[in-house]
Formats: sequence, C-alpha cells, structure tokens
Amino acid sequence: FTISGADAGNYTLAQPVTTADITPASLTINGVTADSRVYNALTNATLSGTASLVGVFVGDTVNLDETSVSANFNNKNVGTNKAVTVLGYTINGTDAGNYTLAQPSGLTADITAASLNVTGVTASNKVYDATTAALLSGGSLVGVIGGDAVSLTTTTTGVFDTKNVGVGKTVTGVGFTISGADAGNYTLAQPVT
Repeated sequence: FTISGADAGNYTLAQPVTTADITPASLTINGVTADSRVYNALTNATLSGTASLVGVFVGDTVNLDETSVSANFNNKNVGTNKAVTVLGYTINGTDAGNYTLAQPSGLTADITAASLNVTGVTASNKVYDATTAALLSGGSLVGVIGGDAVSLTTTTTGVFDTKNVGVGKTVTGVGFTISGADAGNYTLAQPVT
C-alpha cells in the first residue's frame, strides 16, 4: 500500500494487518488396484501396485506411510466388480501438516466361488441292461468353510462310463446339488466313483 499526492510527504503509512486461513491442500493416491480372489467367508481384500502420492508441491517433503493399510469388500459373498474400501494410508514428513490425504476410492474386484466336493458316494454293481444307468448311495460335502450354511442334496442317479460289462468301471454322479444361505458362494463338483 502506498500514498501519493501534494501532501503525501507529511505522512507515514502503516501497512494493514489482517487474518485469513490457509487450508490444507488435498493429496490423492495413485497406482493401487484391488485383487480378485476365491471366496473364503471373509471380507478381507488385498491390494496390488505401487502407491504414490499425487498433489505434493515441488520442494515439499511428504511421505506416504502404508504401515496400517487395510482393504475390505463390502460383504463376504461371491460377486463381480464388488466395491473395495481402503483405510489406513497416512502421510508424514516435514510438510505433511500442510496436506490432507484421501484414501483410494472406486476400487473393485471379484470374489469367485469356492469349490466343494462330494465324498463317501458308492455305486452299486449291476447286471448288464444295455444302459449306463447306475445306482448311487451316500455322500457328504467336503470344503464348506467355517460356519457357512450349505447342505447337500444327494441323488441315487449315476452314470457308468459305458454300457458294457467291466470291472471297476467309473461311475459319475448326476444331480447332486447344494442349498442353504451360503450355497451361492460355492460350486459343486459331481462325484466320480
């Protein structure tokens, strides 16, 4: 601020003093992706890539700290392009107090179905009848995780590999199914005996 005019020389001018705020600049994180995985009854997710800070001004010292990073799917269930929430990235360094950090957003990944098998199935011998039909009995699930609610519906239907007479012939189950609140998180392989 300056003064001018015919009488300006008769005055001194004090510069004004006032107040205003400097708010932190925003930083974002680049280079992080979420990994797809097989169903495990948990919501945990893993991240890949090399995280880097975007928005640090030249000359400032700001470091990214990944020590406490965690990532989670929105629920445990099988699905595609499921949202993944990331928490725990922090910043440190001489100038870190001049910035705020946004956690990575918009990340998605898939949870694919876990495999279940059927054990304990037996096939009955039969007299040749020109068909491949086989009679099965028994069966229980193998591979259900923790306390998941999955039940096996057994069937007596099986198929011999051929209609011809033979010893120790392969029989494949047909029609075994699963049900229950968590059944959608699994695929079921038909038993072979």
